[in-house]
Amino acid sequence: MNARAARTAAATGTSRLLTRPMLLLLVASVGGMGSFYLLLSVLPLYAATAGGGGVGAGLTTGAMMLATVLAEPAVPWFLARFGHRAVVGAGLLLLGLPSAVLSLWSSFPLTLGVCLARGVGLGIVVVAGTALAAELAPPGRRSENLGLYGVSLGVPSVLGLPAGVWLSDRLGFEQVFLLTAALTLLALPAVAGLPARRATRATQAERLSGDPGGRNEELGGRGEDPVGPLGAAVNRSLVRPTLILGAATFASGVLVTFLPLALLGGPSHLAVVALLVQASVAPLARWGAGWWGDRHGSSSLLLPAVLAVALGTAGLVRLESPVMVIVSMVLFGAGFGAVQNVTLATMFERVPRSGFGRVSVVWNLAFDAGMGLGAVGFGLLIDRTGYPWGFAVTAVLLLAVLGPAWHDRRYVRAETA
Repeated sequence: MNARAARTAAATGTSRLLTRPMLLLLVASVGGMGSFYLLLSVLPLYAATAGGGGVGAGLTTGAMMLATVLAEPAVPWFLARFGHRAVVGAGLLLLGLPSAVLSLWSSFPLTLGVCLARGVGLGIVVVAGTALAAELAPPGRRSENLGLYGVSLGVPSVLGLPAGVWLSDRLGFEQVFLLTAALTLLALPAVAGLPARRATRATQAERLSGDPGGRNEELGGRGEDPVGPLGAAVNRSLVRPTLILGAATFASGVLVTFLPLALLGGPSHLAVVALLVQASVAPLARWGAGWWGDRHGSSSLLLPAVLAVALGTAGLVRLESPVMVIVSMVLFGAGFGAVQNVTLATMFERVPRSGFGRVSVVWNLAFDAGMGLGAVGFGLLIDRTGYPWGFAVTAVLLLAVLGPAWHDRRYVRAETA
């Protein structure tokens, strides 16, 4: 039986995904990401209405993503030194508590400082959570487990992105800041049930099931564990998935930061509905991609996923059409969710199990750097082009990564031939 057939057989078995540690990880991660998404589109609005304009709006997201990118490489070391409980708990507190300060004092420098602190918390939560979700997966069901993790993290985006904009309009920014702090405090008790240290290494059953993580752990070869906090980045097989993810999150940073601003003055609540649609479709697509990947291989989804992201972004050139905006958000959400799962599962397959922490760092670095660059770059661009042309330029940049997506698919076929 070949490796893919063995993975398919294991994926249809009875091994449970929702173990107690996995369930507690989901609770902690949902609380942290709820705090993240609730303010993701609110802080740019807060900065813009306070006189920062488009550049100020972009800098709020850019500052947070910069802090996230700087913090993420250190997370594996902190996990090894202090364990999951202490590190994830600290990440939750950094994501939530600084936002309460903005309910007491208001200034643009303070807003950027809060964004920097939240960025560190975000880096901790996403790196630790992603690596632990991969380690807790049953044999042969890693991609599906990552899909489940992605769906759970999609719930805060479904509720948080539109709710933050809606609540800030109804209750004011200060109340949203306090609600954000409360969310992370409610998630803290779940941290006590997380594994204190790393999850167990690959089991013999996993190796026999054809799981690539177990196989590479046993056989070495191209799966050799690179050295250093960013050692996974030197694995050439990870370059294309990293580039593709970064391009998709570049567009995501543009959308979540500027779509509410671009739709100001348009139909009432269109921005809220558009964010809700995108945030609802993305986690479903992420889980669907995981289910498909365990049974048929993830690489076949990469090219259509990138194309859907590009087409969804291009459709926002027609901002005057509510129907086009909603259709674009459906396309973008489907493509973006699939890109997240496909790139993450592919990268985990190409390293040994001992390299999961480093892959989590590299994947999250690409994700967060793309979002930050998208927000800052688009903020500088729209002052010269306006929103429709800005979205058109972003779509063209996405089309440029169709080439790497095609070549990566051919690479996988050559490896499995």
